Amino acid sequence: MDRDKRTYQAAKRTPRPLDPKRFEEMALAYVARFATTAAKLEVYLKRKLRERGWEEGEPEPDIPALIDRFVAYGYVDDESYARAKRNSLLRKGYGPRRVSQALGAAGIAEDVREDLTPSVSRQRHAILAMARKKRFGPFGREEPDMARRSKQLASLLRAGHSLDNAREIINAQTMESAEEWAAEMDDEHLGRE
Repeated sequence: MDRDKRTYQAAKRTPRPLDPKRFEEMALAYVARFATTAAKLEVYLKRKLRERGWEEGEPEPDIPALIDRFVAYGYVDDESYARAKRNSLLRKGYGPRRVSQALGAAGIAEDVREDLTPSVSRQRHAILAMARKKRFGPFGREEPDMARRSKQLASLLRAGHSLDNAREIINAQTMESAEEWAAEMDDEHLGRE
């Protein structure tokens, strides 16, 4: 009886091979549930095809054509995804280098990443957000010693910020002066995202 049960469970776990209809439904369910890029969708579809296999006798799926169709319908929009991801990372306090790396990992083209490079004002507000969150520089409970300043500086650099901005925020004397420094460029870069 145990053997029959194991055989039944093994058969139950083995997914059926995909056919064109199920393949498209699976792709549609994925883009409906997750914000994604064309590159991430392609990776997902290839993985599912590897895991489940393809129905015998059916023509192999044309993944690029399916993705192109989803892009044409507006189900997949790399630029919108990149803009939303960039804004999310900036609010969390990450710098432009780290934002670009995250977008590159998601399959966003280099020219789109360059177009979405944050303005100087947004970069300053991002580093200010991280300094507040991590209690760096003037946002700390106590005056940091040289070793702590070095660690804070290194952390800001790993988060993708420039050395100049990191030094500026770590060396700010008060929270108000850090906030004023971040707001200096607001008027000059008001029109740029």
